[in-house]
Amino acid sequence: MVLTMEKIQDTFDPKPRKFIVWLFVVSSTIMFGGFTSYYLVFAASKGKGHGLVLPDAFIYSSLVIIASSITLVLASKAMRKLNFSLQRNMLWLTVILAVAFGVMQFSAWSSMVKTGATLVGNNAAISFIYVVSGLHLLHIIGGVGLIINALAGSYKNISPAKSNYRMEIASIFWHFIDILWIYLYVFLLLNR
Repeated sequence: MVLTMEKIQDTFDPKPRKFIVWLFVVSSTIMFGGFTSYYLVFAASKGKGHGLVLPDAFIYSSLVIIASSITLVLASKAMRKLNFSLQRNMLWLTVILAVAFGVMQFSAWSSMVKTGATLVGNNAAISFIYVVSGLHLLHIIGGVGLIINALAGSYKNISPAKSNYRMEIASIFWHFIDILWIYLYVFLLLNR
């Protein structure tokens, strides 16, 4: 029996691919959980935390990443209502907010350096801030790639199943990194 390309496309099953994304989410959660556990043990052994007043850019970037999750939810709702123009606009806005988040992270790092809190120095707790926020920024870059993939799918004439799959994958990953950043920021605030 010979399968035509049409039948192969009709048998698109997103479940295995979603499972891989969920594995990545779980492994990233374990990785960041390990980093924060290490920080707690390190700070307890030294009897102090990082001792910094975190830059205001971290607060603003937190608000921006929350706003980006809202725009992504609005894009998903627009897609379900077949309002592809609104979906595209919300996806573009999500990408713009993600770039703004990245710029704010660099701004926060710059203000930390100006106060003498450098990546390589005599305080490993301060280095921890750079490491976890930098690794989170790498996750942001990956999330932007998934959002751009969903955006490209909204412009192409692809099957609704594939378009929905692209939006779901982008949403799963983006909301994860949003929650992850809120966790990291609150963790850093509480462990000064």
